[in-house]
Amino acid sequence: MRKKERALLAALRLPRQRRFEVEESLDELGRLAESAGAEVVGRITQERQAPTPKLYFGKGKVDELKASSEREGANLMISDDALSPVQERNLGGSLGLKVIDRTALILDIFAQRARTMEGKLQVELAQLSYLLPRLIGQWKHLERLGGGIGTRGPGETQLESDRRMIRHRIEKIRGELGRVRVHRRLLRDRRKSAGVPVVALVGYTNAGKTTLLNHLTGSEHTAADRLFVTLDPAARLVSRPSRAPFILTDTVGFIRKLPHQLVAAFKATLEELEEADVLLHVVDASHPGLEEQMEAVDTLLGELELGNRPTIVVLNKVDRLEADAALGALVDRFDAVAVSARTGQGMEALLDRIERALRPGVERVRLRIPYRDGTALAQCYERGRVLSRSDGVDGIEVEVELPRRLIGPLEPYRQAG
Repeated sequence: MRKKERALLAALRLPRQRRFEVEESLDELGRLAESAGAEVVGRITQERQAPTPKLYFGKGKVDELKASSEREGANLMISDDALSPVQERNLGGSLGLKVIDRTALILDIFAQRARTMEGKLQVELAQLSYLLPRLIGQWKHLERLGGGIGTRGPGETQLESDRRMIRHRIEKIRGELGRVRVHRRLLRDRRKSAGVPVVALVGYTNAGKTTLLNHLTGSEHTAADRLFVTLDPAARLVSRPSRAPFILTDTVGFIRKLPHQLVAAFKATLEELEEADVLLHVVDASHPGLEEQMEAVDTLLGELELGNRPTIVVLNKVDRLEADAALGALVDRFDAVAVSARTGQGMEALLDRIERALRPGVERVRLRIPYRDGTALAQCYERGRVLSRSDGVDGIEVEVELPRRLIGPLEPYRQAG
């Protein structure tokens, strides 16, 4: 069994940051480190007006980090904020440790968790984009062998060779992900033509989105009380008696300081959100920092230009709350639905709310369908919500709620009233 790395966490507190925000972010960084398989042995915070260009932290704090790492036997330092390649290299040299930042840590977790070929490609693209500007530090001891004609090809340094190989691999992955995007677009177009609305789950990592998907769809996707369990998107049909069906999609969880490389790499996956009729913003109601987590999700949705999409706030894990009054205040404040995906509490209320949110795209019609047109009748049951049915001599009369885009072919059967 591989020995756990012993990690020392470090963060700067800048003037614009409140102390508890920095501490909460470090708490989260510790959970991320543990998710990646490390053991957290200490944490240090420094207050500064601005980071230093060479070391990010001040020289005195770097000396303190070095002493702490030696005392605790740390062999890894993780910065809560992004480090430039120069800062990362200089810190590593000063501390005598491997140094990474939050971005590299999240990328490592994603690399461990990706299961599908698409997920692995997306993670590799993000990692290579992150690695490319850092290569120079790894090959600093190598110099260009001359210049001009006769020195290219075999005459290039290892640094240039690696850069060229990585750029080539990045372009290849982008091409493969481009084909994935085309395939996803075809699937979305097929869903649109079928008239089934789409509801997408969004939320902070570990909010319980996958458990909610499993409960509503009867699926068995992996769900656990860990950060970033779900990387590969899933889409499943939610079909309940007397309710109109809809497609429910799950996506990667969001997090504060989500690396831009990941947002770009997971664009093919996040495009699923663009086609959603309604978003379910799943929130861990038991988390003390739920408002900050909600703000992080809202910020990223804004960056993806999805801030105006119809959204239902779903307060999950309410079975962990003790005070009903506190829950009631949260429900009122966010106009939310309270549920427990683990126990099933509040699921019917959630389905009612989803139905109301989807209703603007749905119309109630009365149809008289001839017995010979079994396809039209089947469509009413499969794609809509049949409210009443009466079998007559010359056909079947139904009152049904259907997506408006499906009503056109059924217009000859429409009845007044």
